[in-house]
Amino acid sequence: MGGVGPSDDDHIQKIEDNDSMGETEYKTNNIADMNDDSIAGIDRELEAMNVGEDSPLASEKMEVERQLGFEPDEKKKLPQFQINSNSENNKDAGSPPLTPRSPPHSPGNNHSDCGSNSYVGSNIRRASDLFMAVSVSAEVNKMKITELAVAAMEELTKMALGGEPLWRLQEDGKTEILNDVEYMREFRHVDATLMEIMKMVEVGNSQCLASLDSNSESELESEYKPLPQELGPDPLHTEASRETSHVRINPVNLVELLMDLKQWSLVFSNIVSKAIILGVLSSPGVEGKLDGTLQVMTAEFHVPSPLVPVRESYFARYCKLLSPGTWGVVDVSLENLFPYPSIKFRRRPSGCLIQEMPNGCSKIIWVEHVEVDNRLVHNIFQPLVISGFAFSAKRWVNTLARQFERFATLMARSTPTDSGVLIPQAGRTSLLKLSERMTRTFCVEISASTENIWMQFPLPGAEDIRIMTKYSTVDDPGKPPGPSVAFATSVWLPASPKLVFNFLRHENFRNKWDILSYGHAIRELAYVVNGEDPRNRVSIMEVIASPVLYLQESYTDSTGSYVIYAPMDAYALSIVLNGGNPDTVAILPSGFAILPDRPPTWPEGKESSGSLVTVSFHIVDGASSEDFIPPESLDTMRHIIMETVISIRMAVTSNNNPPKN
Repeated sequence: MGGVGPSDDDHIQKIEDNDSMGETEYKTNNIADMNDDSIAGIDRELEAMNVGEDSPLASEKMEVERQLGFEPDEKKKLPQFQINSNSENNKDAGSPPLTPRSPPHSPGNNHSDCGSNSYVGSNIRRASDLFMAVSVSAEVNKMKITELAVAAMEELTKMALGGEPLWRLQEDGKTEILNDVEYMREFRHVDATLMEIMKMVEVGNSQCLASLDSNSESELESEYKPLPQELGPDPLHTEASRETSHVRINPVNLVELLMDLKQWSLVFSNIVSKAIILGVLSSPGVEGKLDGTLQVMTAEFHVPSPLVPVRESYFARYCKLLSPGTWGVVDVSLENLFPYPSIKFRRRPSGCLIQEMPNGCSKIIWVEHVEVDNRLVHNIFQPLVISGFAFSAKRWVNTLARQFERFATLMARSTPTDSGVLIPQAGRTSLLKLSERMTRTFCVEISASTENIWMQFPLPGAEDIRIMTKYSTVDDPGKPPGPSVAFATSVWLPASPKLVFNFLRHENFRNKWDILSYGHAIRELAYVVNGEDPRNRVSIMEVIASPVLYLQESYTDSTGSYVIYAPMDAYALSIVLNGGNPDTVAILPSGFAILPDRPPTWPEGKESSGSLVTVSFHIVDGASSEDFIPPESLDTMRHIIMETVISIRMAVTSNNNPPKN
């Protein structure tokens, strides 16, 4: 594991949102006949616009390995790992190619190798097509998109403000479920025959179905068209959720954040992998005035695991001042206007209403309503994703609240910690900014984004481990130059998310799972608390009698928890604590994302007894390159991730559990 320290670049690392997202190319009548030169011209225009560590419990350990699906080490020659090799070279080397590929689809292996770039070419073409549809045929498509956006804002307003029977409260007294029948009645054109069927389904009466006349089928077919056959026998699954909260920001500033692509992507980096604005269809033209702004966008949305495919969509985002002090920001998919063969995700009108409140606060009502094909989601994530919890409105609102907690902490006056350590104000600011960059980088790199070229680990018993190589130059800000390797997996653990989170974040237990800390005591040198929960903190950890220091951030809320860290040397840390530029400090974040294994929709007080834990490491490996990982490195990485997962599982399931609080 390589050392890290300051780099020579003084630029802030930011998420670059300049790549296209789509999976499948589509055509419209306006551009079907355009030649290669025309498409190349559009691509050039897009580019110019920047859119474009052995355990004494050997037998128990072996049993844990078996339960986790890991096969025992075998005395055999490890395969070489050749990346981007042609078939002839692979044959000569006697090693399999390391290329993005999908494992066989079967009921027992219902997932894909997410995050490959095998569709990059079609992504670029599809973005180009949409750009042409908006720009070349502006008068035709601009009107269609505008009408769709206005209707979407009206629907969002009703969805945000509506009560029973449109929304039904669950047993926990907090979670709301959308009444699909009422939604169809309210927002979709339904003929008389379909209305009767809906009523009978709602009351559980199917005896009268046979009495419908023979003309019903044809009428139903014309008014209620089936989904495209490309989706197979399973239709798109509908997810809907609503969440209300208050945040310490005035409505105008919040609207500006949502309408600014870079700010939106940075704030929601734990959800948004990347995003592009493909065009602005309407804007007031006055600086600071956003009322009526309409822009066409494309974005990827993710959960923190490379085993869950990202959701990507083209959509219009429309901002409107609905009444004095009340704003609406709505997203709506454009796939209905610009159809393409394979539809895997579609955003129905989703977004938020923002109402001005006293003392500079805002009340937010956030609605998420989507149609999605979840068949490629890994088995262990299926219950959580299909329930709608993984991409729920609560996750968006919690993320927003966290951002303002961080901002308040950044602006607050420095105070001594419990141990009496006082971090100077300038050092506090630099430390929090470095931690923010570490956390943001971790969230983006752990996803199945098309920019993350995840590949399946080429060793038996490691089918759910993903690996990717990266290479940084001296010009890459905040990263150690040279080759590095990221590897990750997701596992189910029979312990509550709260228990797993407290075990992983606490310094007293780190030497039970961290290979670099085995046999050493750990001390928290200093920390800064983010918000009211003392577990949400940025910490400096010291491995006593060792040169290892860690920067760590831990955060938890009702939708998930994170423990993210990066090794640092004393010199780099001194730069930060003395108020130096944190963007010159090179770090590679590793850590954990912890989710409940099922949605918390039971009576209050009862939490999930299982956790979905994603483990991710990013290390410097001088023996690897962008095109090759030697077998010794592969064996080391497999050992690190297996040993870590097994140690965590043994600790949280033993009788000597860590504290729950």
